[in-house]
Amino acid sequence: MAALCRCRHRWKRNNCLHVLTRTLTGKYDYDLVVIGGGSGGLACSKEAAQLGQKVAVLDYVEPTAKGTKWGLGGTCVNVGCIPKKLMHQAALLGTAVKDAQKYGWQISGPICHDWASMADAVQNHVRSLNWGHRVQLQDKKVQYLNLRGRLRDAHTVRGLTKAGKETLLTAKNIVIATGGRPKYPTDIPGAMEHGMTSDDIFWMKTSPGKTLVVGASYVALECAGFLTGIGLDATVMVRSIALRGFDQQMAGLVTDYMEAYGTKFVKGCVPKRVDKLSSGALQVTWTDTLTGSEHKGHLRLCAVGSW
Repeated sequence: MAALCRCRHRWKRNNCLHVLTRTLTGKYDYDLVVIGGGSGGLACSKEAAQLGQKVAVLDYVEPTAKGTKWGLGGTCVNVGCIPKKLMHQAALLGTAVKDAQKYGWQISGPICHDWASMADAVQNHVRSLNWGHRVQLQDKKVQYLNLRGRLRDAHTVRGLTKAGKETLLTAKNIVIATGGRPKYPTDIPGAMEHGMTSDDIFWMKTSPGKTLVVGASYVALECAGFLTGIGLDATVMVRSIALRGFDQQMAGLVTDYMEAYGTKFVKGCVPKRVDKLSSGALQVTWTDTLTGSEHKGHLRLCAVGSW
């Protein structure tokens, strides 16, 4: 229940008295409930709390089809900007080591990359950020609830725990800041069973090996780029154009650069099906959109970029 109280905060500036009044009538549990603990939801909740509002944040990560889940912080922290940049840094370090030999650095033995070590370092850093966000909410007096929130009416949020226990929260204002998640195509057999999205690739414990990235959005190209950079065989399947919505001259420079550094592109093609062979490898069947002809290729991982 909301406290039945009336608080006044006063301060003096330039000989003027300013009064900030906060009144909880008991009608609602909170002044503000935020559904979603990503960048937007966290920023909104902390700013509101600093202005004297009673705030709660609901954040619950529905596991992906592969069972991947993560902590507080949203896409950017857990399955976006942060892990992606760290993995690109790993790729850049590999290039730097190779270049260093030309400038006198004595490096014994072959240069190779260990995915498991990188994954541990990246995931430990992400977990530290998850904890940091929880501490910040606590410091700002924002209540964090690991609940899956749904609107019941204009002032009521229905929260569900992983076990299915229901909690009802009432608020004067409700903010929805849930972001979005990748979706599998429903018309491509084997896509969900044998493929994965960018939500999964950042949390893999073992190397994906030879990978087909379906789609040429910026997320797809970023994934293909760092996979190539750490020495893996990566191919991007482009339905029409790369980086749709971006300046196409710049898009061409990006894909040309990637091709020069080893990323392969299959253009004007769409996947038709994904099958798992007895050897454990994946076989992708795709169609050339211009000729209508079918082709097949083997790989270890099929990653969904933007179908």
